[in-house]
Amino acid sequence: MMHTSTHAATGQHLLLDLYGCDAALLSSLEQLTLLIKNAAHRANATIINSHFHHFGHQLGVTGVLLLKESHMSIHTWPEHGYAAIDIFMCGDAEVDQAKTYLLAAFKPDQHTSQKINRGLYSNVFPPVPA
Repeated sequence: MMHTSTHAATGQHLLLDLYGCDAALLSSLEQLTLLIKNAAHRANATIINSHFHHFGHQLGVTGVLLLKESHMSIHTWPEHGYAAIDIFMCGDAEVDQAKTYLLAAFKPDQHTSQKINRGLYSNVFPPVPA
């Protein structure tokens, strides 16, 4: 006998693309580090560790936060006014709060976002042996 099992999502993964951002902001290691950490706090996430790298004067920054709830990352291209932000959070963390904060902080001319429920499935499983 086969049975169907549905499992609720274990987390939310938000992909956020920001266009038309200030180049000075996108090349500031200090400001970007602060903004991403603040976004994690706004989402009620717990920062375990972080690493940010600056590629040089007027160049971009890449950074990642390791969270108890998963991770956040940012990659910037100041020469294009573009930032790519990745937010994956499980548990009670609120990805939408992080998104709202980041949109207010970066003030992009345009943005796109996509939210994906992770760990959500409905599959047919064989019976579990007794």
